[in-house]
Amino acid sequence: MLDQVADGVFVHVSEFIQSNAVVVQGASGVLLVDPGITRDEMAALGDDIRELGQAVVAGFSTHPDWDHVLWHSRFGDAPRYGTARCAASIADQLSTADWVDRMAEGLPPEYAADIPMELLGLLTALPAGATRVPWNGPDVRIIEHRAHAPGHAALLVEGRGVLVAGDMLSDILMPFLDADAAHPIDDYLAALAIFDAVAGEADVVVPGHGSVGGAEQLRHRIELDRAYVTALRDGGPFDDPRLGPAAPLEWLPDVHRWQVRRLGDRRR
Repeated sequence: MLDQVADGVFVHVSEFIQSNAVVVQGASGVLLVDPGITRDEMAALGDDIRELGQAVVAGFSTHPDWDHVLWHSRFGDAPRYGTARCAASIADQLSTADWVDRMAEGLPPEYAADIPMELLGLLTALPAGATRVPWNGPDVRIIEHRAHAPGHAALLVEGRGVLVAGDMLSDILMPFLDADAAHPIDDYLAALAIFDAVAGEADVVVPGHGSVGGAEQLRHRIELDRAYVTALRDGGPFDDPRLGPAAPLEWLPDVHRWQVRRLGDRRR
């Protein structure tokens, strides 16, 4: 089911960690961003797009995590873009003969059998420093930054006021830092400053996981994420509703503790 969040912009929500696929209508078809998780879900999304009288003419993956680089034959063979660093990262992951087995180790067991791997990660790298998605539709600005994963990018659908945030600015997940980066905390804070700079252009924020929010929620989430990362840098304490007794995901506090330990080990 597609929910309209702005003129010509729709969101499909997966059962898996409230993953959001974004559909942007253009002149001759749609741009499909981070299109979903399971075979049946993506097939249904393809049917929903056809019911709009449209076909998929371009795809975009906000970053190279497995749940953002999936695809389904129902979407056709449109080019699927990612930033140069994103495409290089997933290509590296797919370069070994046992990549399916290695990637399967990280899949949620309750969904693993239903996740299509055959078209995973087949991205077209945009030129380094590219700032626009090349397609026949509203201008979609690429806001690349170092934060969650290599080549991570948000998209600003200009004229529609929609910020597609990738795996950032979630109301259900605290920041997941790229702990393999040289300066993960500084990188994340710098990315939040970039979001600050474009927040005035967005009326809607769509995180990779979680609820769609308005302009007020966008600014609130920037500040909430900044407080979390600052506490990571300074050694706590953490006062974050996503981690408290009413945490929306029961496993999230364990991931938080792992992240604190891993970043702490890097400082030693």
